[in-house]
Amino acid sequence: MKLVIAEKPSVGQSIASVIGATDRHDGYLEGNGYIVSWCFGHLVSLCQADAYDMKYAKWIKEDLPILPEQFKWEVTSDKKSQFKVLRNLMFRSDVDEIICATDAGREGELIFRLVYNEIRCNKPFSRLWISSMEDSAIRDGFNNLRPGYDFDNLYNAAVARSEADWLVGINATRLFTTLYGRKLTVGRVQTPTLAMLVDRSDQIKNFVKQKYFNVHLELDDFDAVKEKIFDEDEADRIVDKCNGQNAVITSVTNNRKTVNPPRLYDLTTLQREANRFLGMTAQQTLNATQSLYEKKLVTYPRTDSRFLTEDMEDTARSMVDLLRKLMVFGKASTGEPDIKRILNSKKVTDHHAIIPTAEIGKANIAELPRDEQDILKLISKQLLCATGTAHIYMDTEVLVTCGGEEFKAKGKTVLENGWKSVDKAYRSFIGNSDKSDEPEAKDLPEVTNGQILNDVSTTKSEHYTNPPKPYTEDSLLSSMETAGNEDFDEDTEKKGIGTPATRASMIEKIIACHYAERKGKQLIPTEAGITLISILPDVLKSPKLTADWENSLMQIERGEKSAEDFISSISVFTGNMVRTNMQVSDEAAGRFGDASVKEVIGKCPRCGSPVYEGQKSFYCSNNDCKFFIVKDNKLLASMKKKVTKTMVAGLLDKGRVHVKGLYSQKKDKLFDADIVLEDTGKFINLNLDFSNKNN
Repeated sequence: MKLVIAEKPSVGQSIASVIGATDRHDGYLEGNGYIVSWCFGHLVSLCQADAYDMKYAKWIKEDLPILPEQFKWEVTSDKKSQFKVLRNLMFRSDVDEIICATDAGREGELIFRLVYNEIRCNKPFSRLWISSMEDSAIRDGFNNLRPGYDFDNLYNAAVARSEADWLVGINATRLFTTLYGRKLTVGRVQTPTLAMLVDRSDQIKNFVKQKYFNVHLELDDFDAVKEKIFDEDEADRIVDKCNGQNAVITSVTNNRKTVNPPRLYDLTTLQREANRFLGMTAQQTLNATQSLYEKKLVTYPRTDSRFLTEDMEDTARSMVDLLRKLMVFGKASTGEPDIKRILNSKKVTDHHAIIPTAEIGKANIAELPRDEQDILKLISKQLLCATGTAHIYMDTEVLVTCGGEEFKAKGKTVLENGWKSVDKAYRSFIGNSDKSDEPEAKDLPEVTNGQILNDVSTTKSEHYTNPPKPYTEDSLLSSMETAGNEDFDEDTEKKGIGTPATRASMIEKIIACHYAERKGKQLIPTEAGITLISILPDVLKSPKLTADWENSLMQIERGEKSAEDFISSISVFTGNMVRTNMQVSDEAAGRFGDASVKEVIGKCPRCGSPVYEGQKSFYCSNNDCKFFIVKDNKLLASMKKKVTKTMVAGLLDKGRVHVKGLYSQKKDKLFDADIVLEDTGKFINLNLDFSNKNN
């Protein structure tokens, strides 16, 4: 019997239907010699800091840096039941082989291996590596399973990335939170991304607009302009000098220009254009595309490639034929498609570009959720455009001299619309007429070099320089994709900050932390975000950190560098970062204003100092006092309760607090009781007391 483990239930069910595992059980499907089960994303994750020492339940800067000698992993609390299912299946006596069918990439490898290792399974496993959930792709994948150990280095890089992010994130977040008295989330990708928003905001805020003037020669059939004259007196002088005079055509230049079709979509480019055309956020785009993938309608979304492999030529050709018939804008795609230009196996890493699958010919697209319909049509448009012919136009520039001054007129005449016919039809279909990314077509009249234009009229127009535009998700994703590229090794495949799969979640995290907000399509940093960037060291704000990491991670994937050496260097970096930023002045500590004032929950029963609320505990503000109450108390957790601020206030005031709605697992019902604080001098315990007659 072969046990197949997918990343999600929906993917597992799709695989099961293809390989004949159709008998349903709790948490898995079985049949035809296969068992198919699944994870729910990450079932196993790195432990929190207090798993290494309970003193870390309190956030105290003197305890930093936290540098575990051996990292600990734990089963995510809300996913223990599925972990138990997988453990039982792995240890079934009739299971003699395991097939890893999680997403084919660094994180997918990590998800499976952590479960496999935590269960301490030693049965052999193979790797299913596919880029499409189509039935044919799944069958081909099972016919060409790869040895699991082929991906050991990929797993090593994934673990190293996860542990390194833990080291920097945990230590930097705790350090700056304790220094400034406010929860400040700091991360390797999140912080440089926020720094981009803040830098752009500063550019806009400090921008000083300048008035300038354009002088126009109003000719019979066209307008020639002398642009950007910042001295108004100079502009007036030119107007007076040229008005009513004769002008001469001194140059006519025609340049035939070619705009090649765009490439296919990788995830980041898809997210950018979905934001620009459809107003969708990066996360919404990823969610919709992932859902389409699981419905077998598009290929794997988390890709950074914009090409197909050369063996996909027939697939691509049949898809173009299908889309021409299926899509309203497909009729604009004519002639022989240029399939060769989208094929390049050398530029495909883990997965090829995103394209629709043949399954859309059988699907009722109108029944899909609206965002999925929109994304499917956008991906279809791109394949038709990418295989179209070049857009060709004639760019004309006419220079006109009058009164010793030179004026310029520009024109554009389309010769062959090519792939732009599909683009135009698609824009018309979705009601989008934005063409700011291309020169406007404008015919100029036939003129000749040396031609004299009599008695020209001259006018002046007033303009202002424009500040940089605020970031949209489109432009921010573009900046994230290229940030720090000058610091990457030439052959490093994953460049920029973040990955195609994580950039959307980083933007959402910045917004969730209230460091930035959406205003229409714009992303604007908040005062808290601006202040955070102002107090952090440059090394945490620079994309160079990610460039250095990705260079090392790529070396680990290739077996050229050990994960241990990489983590050792990150530990040294983290220790230095903590030591060099351990102190701030009282004035600096108040940078966050009222937000830095902590709420006092009560007085410490040991020393009388204020007790504050932390992320995972309520703790005494006196660093020499070890009093704290963890929020996830085991006794209360067994009764489906967490320690709350109200409870702690009562415990500190009277030593006991009445709690309603406690759950008895034994009797399967709710009850009320008093919770009593017991201080042993070393530990703080919470006990139940039923002596109160009101219980």
